[in-house]
Amino acid sequence: MRNKIFIFFLLLIFLLTAGATGCNPNSPSAIKPITLTYWRTFDDEDAFADTITAYKKIHPNVTIEYKKFRYEEYEKELINALAEDRGPDIFSIPSSWMREYQAKLAPLPAQITLINPVQTGTIRKQIVAQAQTTKSLTIKDLQSKFVDIVANDAVLDKDGVPTIYGLPLYVDTLALYYNRDLFNNAGIATPPQLWNDEFQQDVKKLTKLNSQGNIVQSGVALGGSTNIERPQDILSLLMMQNGALMMSNGTVMFQAVPPGGDRSYNPGLGALQFYTDFANPAKEVYCWNSTLKNSLEMFEEGNLAMMFTYSFDLPTIKAAAPKLNFAVAKMPQIPGRQINYANYWMETVSAKSKNIGQAWDFVQYETAAEHVQSYLKIAKKPTALRALISSQADDLDIGVFADQVLTAQSWYQGKNPLAAESAMADMVDQSLADEKNISKILENGAAKVQQTIQ
Repeated sequence: MRNKIFIFFLLLIFLLTAGATGCNPNSPSAIKPITLTYWRTFDDEDAFADTITAYKKIHPNVTIEYKKFRYEEYEKELINALAEDRGPDIFSIPSSWMREYQAKLAPLPAQITLINPVQTGTIRKQIVAQAQTTKSLTIKDLQSKFVDIVANDAVLDKDGVPTIYGLPLYVDTLALYYNRDLFNNAGIATPPQLWNDEFQQDVKKLTKLNSQGNIVQSGVALGGSTNIERPQDILSLLMMQNGALMMSNGTVMFQAVPPGGDRSYNPGLGALQFYTDFANPAKEVYCWNSTLKNSLEMFEEGNLAMMFTYSFDLPTIKAAAPKLNFAVAKMPQIPGRQINYANYWMETVSAKSKNIGQAWDFVQYETAAEHVQSYLKIAKKPTALRALISSQADDLDIGVFADQVLTAQSWYQGKNPLAAESAMADMVDQSLADEKNISKILENGAAKVQQTIQ
């Protein structure tokens, strides 16, 4: 009988102890394992290896599964996955898609509470689960830490309140790629800094036609809509540099004279005319047409003196043409203005994520100055953070791009950016086919873009 009573008390003590351990909110067992899925394009997983490893040391219960997609398949896969509730927790999208995707995104919470493992005790050390609450990045923080363009794209209206919906790892800008050998052969010592007569004279010197009048060497990739890298961005930048007001209060304005501007001159029209002149056989600066190869391919082959593109094309050119003698210079400007064009992606959190707080904690971690440098070094991207611009200034590959991020701008192209880009391309093609009606073509193009806003 005594043995039975003794065994009963042993079982009772065991059950009480086990129950106390299982229900203890400070027990390590209270830390649930979390898996965050992360979808992106372009960059391989090794660009994030250091960041993910460092984050896991702080949050050992968190596993981050990174998946890279081809750009051509990415949006379709993303939309289908989100619709079927199998989408990623974190995903990257172009900054121009932010408003289009807003309903699918979780805004940054004002504060985030996570259950983290914390070591306690001095003599007898042990790991306990502890709830830790941290304040998130504010809009004021965003404006002070990141270059100006970021707040324009990352902050969206949520029930009348400005709210952060994404953070960037980098900001890229259009720059001038030029062939040193072709410049040397033409007797041109330095790349052009301004869109002026000197620029046009350089183009004429650098362009060569054969006896049949066909272009065999082009001075610059301008004027086309299909065989030029990012022609819509180049045209948009020319309009903005020329003084066009692209958008105002939800209304497309690049076809109009800005309020207070010179009524005798339309800056948007002037920019469109300047751009298309280079593909007009009747103009002295004629150097481009639709029969030529893509500008990137022509540049790699050494038959194009100048083109305008982003830093992401740099490794492509080096791999395709390792012996090509080329360099990158700042984007030409109009005297008195300093405007560059931004192209970058935002890291966002899915509204359907079951771990929104943890996902946003990682996005803030990876985009912070002390952690993003590993990614920037491996991916060779210009920074989005003011504090890191000077550290990239002397970089032979991305120094030029980083130097332009403070003056980088873009413009809202509606909830269907691809349709807006198509409308801009149509303006170019129609202007080349019907130069006399270019003003009407510009108006029609603006009306098509307006439809994407509405």
